[in-house]
Amino acid sequence: MPEQRIVVLVGLPGSGKSTWVAAQGGVAVSSDELRRWLRDDPTDQSIHGLVFRLMRDFVRLRIQLGAPVTYVDATNLTRKHRRAFVKIAEHTGCRCEAVLFDVPVEECLRRNAARPRQVPEHAIRAMALRLEPPTLEEGFATVTIR
Repeated sequence: MPEQRIVVLVGLPGSGKSTWVAAQGGVAVSSDELRRWLRDDPTDQSIHGLVFRLMRDFVRLRIQLGAPVTYVDATNLTRKHRRAFVKIAEHTGCRCEAVLFDVPVEECLRRNAARPRQVPEHAIRAMALRLEPPTLEEGFATVTIR
């Protein structure tokens, strides 16, 4: 059986994370989807802690159930946000990979404007300032830039 993988997606809203997972034929553990399931609102930030606890639980369950690849679809902007998923991979013997969607802010804003549900421009610009590109030193087996 091939090694199980956790693939942590890193990028701004509108950078193409969800579109890329769909093109891979994958299913993602998505922070927006969990917010939608819990509050009928994918933008509800009041349940941030609960959403990320559930994301970690879903990742663990997928590994336990033998999922070959588990995509983690959130902005995952900082090393701190990504660390929990690297630790899960270490504890479960999975390979952990990062995919950085290195898309210019202006392109993300353009794509965001064409979406039915838009993230405020000021929020995307603030996220861009906080973005820490993932590194191998964090514990990723690979870091791919798209």
